[in-house]
Amino acid sequence: MAGPRVEVDGSIMEGGGQILRVSTALSCLLGLPLRVQKIRAGRSTPGLSSGGWKSRIKVLTRPQHLSGLEMIRDLCDGQLQGAEIGSTEITFTPEKIKGGIHTADTKTAGSVCLLMQVSMPCVLFAASPSELHLKGGTNAEMAPQIDYTVMVFKPIVEKFGFIFNCDIKTRGYYPKGGGEVIVRMSPVKQLNPINLTDRGCVTKIYGRAFVAGVLPFKVAKDMAAAAVRCIRKEIRDLYVNIQPVQEPKDQAFGNGNGIIIIAETSTGCLFAGSSLGKRGVNADKVGIEAAEMLLANLRHGGTVDEYLQDQLIVFMALANGVSRIKTGPVTLHTQTAIHFAEQIAKAKFIVKKSEDEEDTAKDTYIIECQGIGMTNPNL
Repeated sequence: MAGPRVEVDGSIMEGGGQILRVSTALSCLLGLPLRVQKIRAGRSTPGLSSGGWKSRIKVLTRPQHLSGLEMIRDLCDGQLQGAEIGSTEITFTPEKIKGGIHTADTKTAGSVCLLMQVSMPCVLFAASPSELHLKGGTNAEMAPQIDYTVMVFKPIVEKFGFIFNCDIKTRGYYPKGGGEVIVRMSPVKQLNPINLTDRGCVTKIYGRAFVAGVLPFKVAKDMAAAAVRCIRKEIRDLYVNIQPVQEPKDQAFGNGNGIIIIAETSTGCLFAGSSLGKRGVNADKVGIEAAEMLLANLRHGGTVDEYLQDQLIVFMALANGVSRIKTGPVTLHTQTAIHFAEQIAKAKFIVKKSEDEEDTAKDTYIIECQGIGMTNPNL
């Protein structure tokens, strides 16, 4: 099954966990042996980190790189060498992707959403349905919150022609983690291309502001109220419905607070702004940060927000046909994903400035991809 080994330079562009996530997922899908060298060489702490995207945080908070690699290895009974903390090189030899029950545990507040990102494309091309038990942080810094995954990523990614079920058993926060999410999905024969170029107009704004553990409910109400006030300054004609929530004791591990706000458009586009509370940061500030992020994502005229951009690239690369998405400024994460989707999967991407009338004054782009039409050999 194995083709020639793909050589990846882990120090270029984003130079972090994302290179590992995209390259190992594509290696697994395409049955190509992989070597990634100079891992995180561009970062302040080179080598495989347990420390996630911003390795300036010297504490080893995110073994999600390792648990993500181990999960892909287990999904396809592959061989993995060099996967330990501090390693600057890994080699991976994939075998056939199998369905069934798989567990990945970051043992910390490492993000379950990043584990989902790396494993989901692979299990779509498995031989049978899969159930992924993902353990770690559900609402953790430097990664999408699980609410984002369920409320924004899920409805959009399902346009590629599959559905998945995401059951949040327990929420887990920084620094302890302890959350658990169960993802269930069936394999597909092929993925359909998507066309997300018509933004429509904003019809609804809603969200949730949560507290968990020892934090008082007033904090949730304050975050919600501050966010609503901030949005109203710019969008006056829509009701903004942000629910304050006290997470039930038996469904949350540890203490945390945060907020996510979603804007929905007439054509079904979804945008989000979110923020997590930190010790010593007042609730109003958390609410305002999320509101400002949402408003910024609504200004650029794209059909996806800055966090969804890069999460769609691998699916576009695998789809059978031409996909198009309209975005705001193309992020470094997205450029990185495109680079490796072209290098490893041989998909063809074109990124160009949007020529639509309404976008002329804005920083708006079209990302177009001729997908490779990956076919599930098992179905």
